[in-house]
Amino acid sequence: MNKRIIASAIGLSVLSLFFSCNKLDEKPAGLLTSNNFYKTQGEAIAAVTAVYSTLTTDQVNDFPLYGRQLNLLVDNPSDNQVYSPSNTNPDVRALGTATYAPQNSRIQKIYTQLYWGINKANIAIDKIATIPNNVFDDPTHSKANLINEAKFIRALDYFNLVRLYGPVPLVLHDITSLDLSTLKVDRAPKDSVYKQIIADLTDATALPATYGGADLGRATSGAAHALLAKVYVTHQDWVNAKTELEKVITAGTAGFTGASFTGNYGYDLFSNFSDAFQAATKNGKEHVFSAQFNGTVGGFTSSNTISSFTWATSAYTADIPADASVVEKLYSINDQRRTATFYDSLFNQSTKKWVKWPQYNFLKFVDQSTGFTTALASNQAANSKINFPVIRYVEVLLLYAEVLNELNGGPTADAYNALNIVRGRAFNSYTSGGNYTNHTNDLAGLNQTDFRDSVFTERRREFIQESQRWFDLVRRTDKGPGQYYLQSVKAMPGNPKAAATLKDTLFPIPQVEIDLYGGTNPNFTQNAGWQ
Repeated sequence: MNKRIIASAIGLSVLSLFFSCNKLDEKPAGLLTSNNFYKTQGEAIAAVTAVYSTLTTDQVNDFPLYGRQLNLLVDNPSDNQVYSPSNTNPDVRALGTATYAPQNSRIQKIYTQLYWGINKANIAIDKIATIPNNVFDDPTHSKANLINEAKFIRALDYFNLVRLYGPVPLVLHDITSLDLSTLKVDRAPKDSVYKQIIADLTDATALPATYGGADLGRATSGAAHALLAKVYVTHQDWVNAKTELEKVITAGTAGFTGASFTGNYGYDLFSNFSDAFQAATKNGKEHVFSAQFNGTVGGFTSSNTISSFTWATSAYTADIPADASVVEKLYSINDQRRTATFYDSLFNQSTKKWVKWPQYNFLKFVDQSTGFTTALASNQAANSKINFPVIRYVEVLLLYAEVLNELNGGPTADAYNALNIVRGRAFNSYTSGGNYTNHTNDLAGLNQTDFRDSVFTERRREFIQESQRWFDLVRRTDKGPGQYYLQSVKAMPGNPKAAATLKDTLFPIPQVEIDLYGGTNPNFTQNAGWQ
């Protein structure tokens, strides 16, 4: 596990076993340890299932990583979203005003959740390797496949960590000692973290191309190639990003002329944008990889709570668009993403009349399994079983447009095609296979900067509430490091993030992590500007 985490995320829970109990049964009737558990294929599958579960549950039943926690940390500090008047949590409100500090509980929580997932992955990778090959009689869940699934999740967690916090402890094995001196792991350079991410994802590209039945939603080779491409884009390695994207884009996609695609995964866009956010269409053709939610509550919840609210006690959802311009100026009235992403009215079941709310609310993750008005009139949105899309196929197309523009000093015909396919779907004319019928919204004649702006604007329209925008704001460096972020948040009406500075392009290391060393490790220091 992250031996340093580690003392806060996992280590403190370990230490509590020693210091919170008055006595210990020295002759337990039974003992289950990691050494006698990992013996069968079923136990190996259970170990990897536990790794996946860290994406959609929490150790103490707090908001899950992909069920709202990442959204709080990535969307509230962006130009898309603010906390609503109903949200009284001071740490959440601080994220929305760029006034957060290293002591912020939400910043600590996600750091802990990510290392919790890494710990589970490390255990699975190490222990499954020790299980004899002859016990793996189901080839779908071979030893190699299970290890590579765990590596995929470990890579995803480290990718989130390095983008949020910069250099972070890089730990690849479970903790084996309670000696505090072994917990003092330095923050690894970003390049070292990225190197490990790329190594894990490269291994994961050997995963099966598809799964069926109860295995739908597991990481595939296509997901590994797509996430690897996104890592390369973030690292501005355009050449390798192009190579990976061409392994994902479906061969034969209409309109592309200069590329040789080898993707055989069957990925495509839904004609209806809203189908990407419905329980009935989860794990469909547009979903490359998603965090799997089943809508359960109680115990360890697996419920997507991004659009949670209770109309009986509040007229506001937990978070709301930053202002009306996010809807009215960003989207054309004819863009189907507008009505699929936002709503501003609710049908009153008592009066049988529609009520207009004073602000727009988010609709993407409201579970409409029983109908729109039923979902909004009840608390169903807080128990949503809509999956969270970590990577949708539409992002593969937009990344490809971005990469070609950077590689060629301006947009190529294929870059335009990739971007315009996305716009064709947005304006209700997409059929399948890259084909769309109405080309009046196609873009053309742009220089490199204008095309780049168009790609990032299209990403914003597509991915609102999908924990993408802050990452996009801080990874873009063509205006100077951090300037795209600052210009975007400073341009918000009312300037709600007036306190934002360049230091906000990385989150602070949680203060509890700094304090654990008590000044004994000079190599573990706080991010610049947060001291």
